[in-house]
Amino acid sequence: MKDKTIDYVLRTTWLAVQKMYNEEASEHGITMATGFTLLSVDPQNGTPSTALGPKMGMEATSLSRILKTLENLNLIERLPNPNDGRGVLIHLTEQGLKNREEVKQNVLKFNSVIKTEISEEKLNHFYEVSDCIMNLISNKKIF
Repeated sequence: MKDKTIDYVLRTTWLAVQKMYNEEASEHGITMATGFTLLSVDPQNGTPSTALGPKMGMEATSLSRILKTLENLNLIERLPNPNDGRGVLIHLTEQGLKNREEVKQNVLKFNSVIKTEISEEKLNHFYEVSDCIMNLISNKKIF
């Protein structure tokens, strides 16, 4: 393919970012997906398990596997929701809070490096284009 398609650039860039994060996360015994989950859990109040999937844009089955892994690693605990007896809140353990902070610092470092290498104007264009693509997809204007 002589000219790169937009989806090719998006896919290969995301795969590179994912690989970078997974390599860093593996040094701490987790994956990018588990790190993203740790960031998505409210560190003070916990997060209802039913709210995590939509918040992360994940299917329930994939999220269930990640939560089971995090529970086995003693990074989260599931507690009854005091406001809804049928619900469960996902809370971070002490180790989960520590890992969450490490993940957060890595994300902030990534953003900081990108912001030093790419002008604010170019980043704003990137966000605008990304929003436009998301809207086209959400409004089913492509397929």
